[in-house]
Amino acid sequence: MILQGKRILVTGASRGLGRALVREFVRQGAQVAFTYGRDDAGAQETLALAAAAGREALARKVSVLDGPGTEALVADLERAWGGLDVLVNNAGITQALPLALLEEEDWDRVMDVNVKGTFLTSRAVVKGMIRRKAGVILNLGSLAGVRMIEAPVHYYTSKAAIKGFTEALAKEVARYRIRVLCLAPGLLDDGVGRNLPEHRLKDYLAHDALGRVGTVEEVARLAAFLVSDRNAYMNGETVVVDGGL
Repeated sequence: MILQGKRILVTGASRGLGRALVREFVRQGAQVAFTYGRDDAGAQETLALAAAAGREALARKVSVLDGPGTEALVADLERAWGGLDVLVNNAGITQALPLALLEEEDWDRVMDVNVKGTFLTSRAVVKGMIRRKAGVILNLGSLAGVRMIEAPVHYYTSKAAIKGFTEALAKEVARYRIRVLCLAPGLLDDGVGRNLPEHRLKDYLAHDALGRVGTVEEVARLAAFLVSDRNAYMNGETVVVDGGL
């Protein structure tokens, strides 16, 4: 149990990869809280899966764009748990729209959730990590933003920003013994991959060395290692897990 005793906050965990992260972290011995935006039923399912994996998780309905709500949540966890060891910025959205059809509000929505949400949550959590001079922040990026692939331009841009955010923050907080990493998955069996047009999925599989999409469970297991003490010398890196594209 490589996360035994770790106190972890995951954003956007009412479904998909976020749910898999919560379940894997619990399996590895962590105390886990997660946020979600709207899906009450999905959050309850995540809680049930965490309990089945061995430990009760804590769910809080708060948007990553709600700065005061996020600050309040982090303050509550600091009081209840004595601190947070790990933050996983997982919350994110996309839209399958070409640039010519993008409205300004579409661009702003994706950039706000994916980039500003990561900033607001990281800012809230990093203060306590600085005081304790310890912590790990894992940002969920994407193959879009790392490789030149076909993807919505606002989504691609937001994930490229996450890579840059990771590198800049890693350099800034390294003196406090805080590590910052980015995990960039390719297509997975849940999330964006489920809604991909058939021709794009076939094209992806034709170029992928393993010839398949990944699973959220595979990515969650890698994430657990990345934020664990077994990975104590990696910092500022973006780790791509895509089957070999």
